[in-house]
Amino acid sequence: MPLDRIQPVGVLGRLVSTQVSPIVDLGYAQYQGTVNTANNVTHFLGIRYAAPPSGDLRFRAPQPPANMSGVQQATIQPNECFQGSTGRSPTNPLKGRATQVIETEDCLFLNVYYPSNEVGGPLNNLPTLVWIHGGGYVSGAMSAYNGEDIIRQSDSGVVVVTIQYRLGLFGKLLLHPGSGDTLTGYIRVAGSAVKKNGALNAGLRKVLRFALRWISKFGGDPSKVTIWGISAGAGSVLQQVIAHDGRTEPQLFRAAITSSSFLPSQYRFDDPIPEFLFSEVLAQTNCATATNSMSCLRAVDATTLEAVNTNITTSAFFGTFVFVPVVDGTFITQRPTLSLLEGKVNGEAVLSVTNTFEGTGFVDQSVSVTASNYSLELFPRFGGLQALSVRALYSGLGTDLFQVNAVQGESIFICPTYYLLNAFHGRAFKGEFAIPPGFHGMDQAYYFPGDSPPPFNNAAFIDAFAQSFTSFIINLDPNIKVDPTTITPHWNTFDIAHTEMLFNQTAVDGLPVVHAIETSDALLERCLFWDSVGSLTVQ
Repeated sequence: MPLDRIQPVGVLGRLVSTQVSPIVDLGYAQYQGTVNTANNVTHFLGIRYAAPPSGDLRFRAPQPPANMSGVQQATIQPNECFQGSTGRSPTNPLKGRATQVIETEDCLFLNVYYPSNEVGGPLNNLPTLVWIHGGGYVSGAMSAYNGEDIIRQSDSGVVVVTIQYRLGLFGKLLLHPGSGDTLTGYIRVAGSAVKKNGALNAGLRKVLRFALRWISKFGGDPSKVTIWGISAGAGSVLQQVIAHDGRTEPQLFRAAITSSSFLPSQYRFDDPIPEFLFSEVLAQTNCATATNSMSCLRAVDATTLEAVNTNITTSAFFGTFVFVPVVDGTFITQRPTLSLLEGKVNGEAVLSVTNTFEGTGFVDQSVSVTASNYSLELFPRFGGLQALSVRALYSGLGTDLFQVNAVQGESIFICPTYYLLNAFHGRAFKGEFAIPPGFHGMDQAYYFPGDSPPPFNNAAFIDAFAQSFTSFIINLDPNIKVDPTTITPHWNTFDIAHTEMLFNQTAVDGLPVVHAIETSDALLERCLFWDSVGSLTVQ
């Protein structure tokens, strides 16, 4: 019987394909995707992985989707989650608390892309990438990421899953770290009142179990999963790496990739700062005097909550994000830097990349301030001694503004990356993306160029850079290349002389520069300082 006449058989995750419109049966719903016959890549866009988190499910762990009759079309990008913003305030309103597409709630979807065989079905037992978007935990969506880009650079050697998750206060008022939507697994808690109202540890494993089951039916090998994120997505990966003191069972992934690891201050759920944020949400929704504050919040109209979300996120200190992960003592047991220092990590290997000037986009370039004074705003628990140390360490780096940019970028993105690398001793690879101007997020265009070529449109460079990641996804080692002819030389692990692979271009003639370098001793010294004050930066 021709494959295009086979009817769905109703087996969970069983793929039943035609050349143009394959159908997958997930038990609770059938989805119909499309095949890009130009390159034999199949798309399933907007697969619902959890019930809409609205009404009584708002702020709770995700629940299984309801059964849906008929065949659901998975051919267009789904709605995105409600969006927030980076902080715009010239001062930090939390400082005094330190010592004391369509945006909707119905946004819990994922996309799957897989290489197709000659009749549109999946290939088998391929390594799988789960991509987590960035956006400071307050913005972003998966529509910006076409999994075909990764599949192309892998020579059709991987399956790609992209995922959306609740953002801002819609996500950070979830009950318990570990009950979140994403495949990353961190808990988002804002205040002890939230923790008391719901079922602890209810959602994460369920979501992962669904997703991994789907991966195997789309041709992916669930024992060869890599999680990769950029910015807050990379921060999410870091949270998963340290989850359960590095002893998550069953194993959910074998490798991790971080592009600009984002690690802002991560307070305990009952610290005065998250308690203050929760109180602000209650005050701005008129739920402060309610007998049951969580019931009151669940009854608030979503558009009102989104307005509150915008108010709170934009009023934060310039370039910072207030709705971020916290420590609950169970899923995330302690400050992340402590877990990394103690080597309490999940996964077999890590590949981490930072950009040369990570902090510039998160600093108000029009404001004149010294590095020491800036550190006092960025980290509310800092005092005079810490500010003096910052001044001493950064005084030789150039102008005041350059120093401030460096403080932001190194303390929040670059140094946490080195802590992560050190936790995977002998199993970690480090890259630096330096294509001018080398700002945060500029590497993303080389992973997902889509229909627009990246700024440095040099094929030899793009292949060398992008295929380092796909080679790692497939082999846990960028030296075992998808294409042996790429210009990337042998890449030592970071523990060998603090080796990094530099990805840059020449200033005069614009030729690719891809070679090994050694991390600056001065930078490592500054990172030692930031690590030493982790109890004050709360990282």
